Amino acid sequence: MTQAEHESDYDPPLRLQRLPSWLAARAARRAQRLVEAALADEGSRRQHFVVLTSLAEQGPASQADLGRRLWIDRSDLHAILNELETNGQVERVRDETDRRRNVVALTRAGRGALARLDKRVDAAQDALLAPLSAAERRELRRLLERVAEGD
Repeated sequence: MTQAEHESDYDPPLRLQRLPSWLAARAARRAQRLVEAALADEGSRRQHFVVLTSLAEQGPASQADLGRRLWIDRSDLHAILNELETNGQVERVRDETDRRRNVVALTRAGRGALARLDKRVDAAQDALLAPLSAAERRELRRLLERVAEGD
């Protein structure tokens, strides 16, 4: 049974359907499906996108530092980096300041892959937010940021 077929049977009580936490979780599941499908078309996964984005935006990092800043388990990150390294998207290079450790860095191929993945993720965001006007999208983002920060 596919996810869509399974969801066609989904019929929670109205009280649950009206809870903001319930709606947020449902929207998050839909967003996750859209992003995962968009990335899969490129042969990537969400964790690949997360790591590539971090390296592009925050710069090279040791594997331990990268895992901490992204909250990715050490063994999971090791597997992700192996996949990205096999694809030529990252490289492990000796740390200039501490020769005992390696630093993970984005490669030219990684930057190219990230550019393609960014377009796919942007398209998934557009699909998710299609029912909203541009002003509503900005307001939703502003409100979600406030809720996420707890302010």
